[in-house]
Amino acid sequence: MEIFDDSDAVRDFLGPPGAPVTALDPTRPVTFGPYMNDPDLINNKVQLHEAMQAARRVIPEVLGELAVLSGRAYPIVDAYHMADAEAALVLLNSAAETAKEAADRLRAEGKKVGVVSLNMLRPFPGQELRDLLKNVRAVLVGDRGDSYGAGNGNLALEIRAALQQDTDNHTLVLNRIYGLGGKDFRDADAEQFFAEALKAAAQGSVEAPFAYHGAYAGAAAKKPPPGLPAIASEEVSRGMAKVSQDEKSGRLKVELEPLWAMTAVPSRVAPGHGGCPGCGIFPVLHQAYSVLEGDLVVLFQTGCAMVVTTAYPHTSHRITYIHNLFQNGAATLSGLVEMYLERMRRGELPGSPDITFMMVTGDGGMDIGMGPALGAAHRNHRMIILEYDNQGYMNTGAQLSYATPLGHRTSTSEVGEATAGKVFHHKDTAQIFAACHLPYVFTASEGYPEDFMRKVAKAQWYAKREGLVYGKILSFCPLNWKTTDDAAEDVLQTALDSCFFPLYEVEQGHTSLTYDPDAVGRRRPVADWLGLMGKTKHLLGRDNSERLEAIESEVDRRWQRLKIMHAHEGL
Repeated sequence: MEIFDDSDAVRDFLGPPGAPVTALDPTRPVTFGPYMNDPDLINNKVQLHEAMQAARRVIPEVLGELAVLSGRAYPIVDAYHMADAEAALVLLNSAAETAKEAADRLRAEGKKVGVVSLNMLRPFPGQELRDLLKNVRAVLVGDRGDSYGAGNGNLALEIRAALQQDTDNHTLVLNRIYGLGGKDFRDADAEQFFAEALKAAAQGSVEAPFAYHGAYAGAAAKKPPPGLPAIASEEVSRGMAKVSQDEKSGRLKVELEPLWAMTAVPSRVAPGHGGCPGCGIFPVLHQAYSVLEGDLVVLFQTGCAMVVTTAYPHTSHRITYIHNLFQNGAATLSGLVEMYLERMRRGELPGSPDITFMMVTGDGGMDIGMGPALGAAHRNHRMIILEYDNQGYMNTGAQLSYATPLGHRTSTSEVGEATAGKVFHHKDTAQIFAACHLPYVFTASEGYPEDFMRKVAKAQWYAKREGLVYGKILSFCPLNWKTTDDAAEDVLQTALDSCFFPLYEVEQGHTSLTYDPDAVGRRRPVADWLGLMGKTKHLLGRDNSERLEAIESEVDRRWQRLKIMHAHEGL
């Protein structure tokens, strides 16, 4: 990497910044994004067009100045071996560099090929392309995306349109879609592209103007692998949790069968997933599935639980599974719930299946997906939202989320001289959903299975009769919490004993603690919990005493508030 070490030269090249139009100067109020109607909107579009045309005129001059300053030339269109080329490729970025290597080899064989790469897409360099391709017999344009239904990718469509403006140009244009899903573009691919362009140039015609490159139809005799055998409702409905309702309070009581008896309940998730060693998602699912009765339809939002159980064309799920994005999950499942209820009312579902609907979320799902989830909560659909709280966007590299606590280290809240982890406290999603006045909200930990399974049994009862249930489960993530794979017991227990993650339920508006470390003499400082994880050990240093104190204070404030609500029936 080469950098400018003369910042004054760069400043002179860029010029002085203009006076900013800002929303932060009350003495000069401005309006951003005003409403426009005829004729203002079309005039605004004309101005945008004229600004782009002005940019077209000055960009070559500016690039020339940059070349003088830096010694680097950035032409609007990069032409390689194009002076006498009869066949050429138009590619962008690294694919063009790969094609240049292939062009060198083909040139050594006497074949007149070249490569065109665009350094500027807007304004579109139509005239430059017309000049470069006027003597080229055939050009193959590579696109990394199909404009479905248009018969070409967008780059090919624009090149065709540009060449059409030159009535003397008879260049044949081929289009290939390549590189989707990160599929590598290699020398052999470039050589194949050249071979197709050379063939069209020699024949004076194009056999396949548009095609996908690198796709294959598959072997006719090879069929997709069969799905896993379905679990019948009778297999999993073992009565592991008996739910009864108190006549006076209306609240539920759950009696569990012993844990050893639950080992006979077959799992709705088969072996063979790709989770990390020690991943807490699967204990959470296994514990929930052990007490859920009857048929179950699950929707997983994007995240670790989805990725590691559904690597196409395989699946780990023995029940109906749906995936949708963070921002669509709750809306999708709530729509399915309402369709199910309406079709049941009409008598359109044979056998009258008794289905429970559950959305599994985590890895930041209650950040991006919070709005739709709250919408589903306010509409009070009969479904369960189960959040495995692993405190970050763990599926994509441990970026911070609103579930990440203050001071914790992530890839986007690093620890160094200028920063000491995340700079604000974590979002209390259980209390947010409790404020929606749902029939049942709870927190749980994979390390307290009986407590969790009792709450899941209650959740199913309420979801089938009254409306939406939300549950938040502290879920171990050794990879990104930076612990050993087998440290879950100590880390999770200390999180509970320090009151960082309190266990409680809000049933019909009443808050009840289900584990009180004060009452059993196990209360520990939050520092004990922080010291168990590599992502938080920095908080125990002398320089971070202020932040550690802020964490302790906020944890205690939230805990004391819960204790008060627990003690007072009306809160």
